[in-house]
Amino acid sequence: MKYGFFESPLGIIKISYEAKIRKIELVDEIDENSEENELFNIFKDQILEYFEGKRTNFDHLELLDPKGTAFQKSVWQALLKIPYGKTSSYKEIAKTIGNPRATQAVGTAIGKNPFLIIIPCHRVIKADGSLGGFAYGRETKRKLLKIEGINFPL
Repeated sequence: MKYGFFESPLGIIKISYEAKIRKIELVDEIDENSEENELFNIFKDQILEYFEGKRTNFDHLELLDPKGTAFQKSVWQALLKIPYGKTSSYKEIAKTIGNPRATQAVGTAIGKNPFLIIIPCHRVIKADGSLGGFAYGRETKRKLLKIEGINFPL
């Protein structure tokens, strides 16, 4: 596994890859064994464009190689359908994947999303309209939503 790092408005982002991208995540520090190649740069550049407000969707999703169960992958596919600047609820995602009673399982699958920002789990909120959780903390979720023009009170 190879990986590269870059600074973003959220902090340090790590992209892990082999022939395809395996994971995009926030980390605390840059590893000295960082390697950057064309595959890494495609997603680094797109993510930085997102932060600059120049990108509302991501290209080359075929270069992502998520590892997960069939259920998790169905949830992640549903997340990709949430438009930029919009939100959906855990309950709505459960209905979208044809399993309306699986709200809690949907939340668990969302928490295991391997692709920060690219698969927009930050766009999922509670059915009552409140913010809900986020693997990297509620403040990070607020920042991502704010980039997309959605403001949540503290």
